[in-house]
Amino acid sequence: QVQLVESGGGLVQAGGSLRLSCVASGRTFSRYVMGWFRQAPGKERTFVAAISTSGGGTYYTDSVKGRVTISRDNAKNMVYLQMNSLKPEDTAVYFCAAGRLLVHRVDQYDYWGQGTQVTVSS
Repeated sequence: QVQLVESGGGLVQAGGSLRLSCVASGRTFSRYVMGWFRQAPGKERTFVAAISTSGGGTYYTDSVKGRVTISRDNAKNMVYLQMNSLKPEDTAVYFCAAGRLLVHRVDQYDYWGQGTQVTVSS
């Protein structure tokens, strides 16, 4: 069992930056692939980025490549999402998730946090 808690969301102007954090409970954090997803109002939850168990492999959706960096610290049970050059279309609730495969599919992740709101004003 893994419990996830996100933080770091907020209101930012277009072009600004935010760093989201997610802390995981439990001793098995390093065994899980970690992902970030987002959900805008009235839309489905979609993949943003994922990172392998060691941190050596990362995977991004095309719309965020070059602007977003996912990282993890297994000693601290933390995963991060650094977001730069933010756009209004990045506005959404951002969720971290734990799974077994480095994939983009929502149904492949077993544990989810409660989400943190990111709002980008134009």
